[in-house]
Amino acid sequence: MSNIKQALSFDYGIKRIGVAIGQTITGTASELAPLKAKDGIPNWQDIEKLIKEWQPDVLLIGLPLNMDGTESEMSKRARKFANRLHGRFGKPFEMVDERLTSEEVKYELRDRGVHDFGAHSVDGMVAKILFEDWCDQQSHHQS
Repeated sequence: MSNIKQALSFDYGIKRIGVAIGQTITGTASELAPLKAKDGIPNWQDIEKLIKEWQPDVLLIGLPLNMDGTESEMSKRARKFANRLHGRFGKPFEMVDERLTSEEVKYELRDRGVHDFGAHSVDGMVAKILFEDWCDQQSHHQS
């Protein structure tokens, strides 16, 4: 992680893809506007704009595993998305276990008094947590 300064993280979904930009120096991330997807396929030009604007050193993609750690159909689709990102933009990528991130976001929203999750996009918040979890793992590996 020593030479990684910025990471763009993605919460892959069939209809929307959450996005956040994170800074390893501070260990914090900011949500960006979610990307629309059609059956899991984004507008690649939108992603290209994000990569040109933010110049990330690495791309992080949430890996939706089952609670027992096995892969699901969505895991396979997320891996395919990650491989396509790498193929199109040549950026290194890492898959990040996203088990319980949606629940963590819903808990945080309930704390803020939000109970209608449909009216509040959780995708960007999940992408933000993916970055923070990845950052925590990186610092543990170095200590």
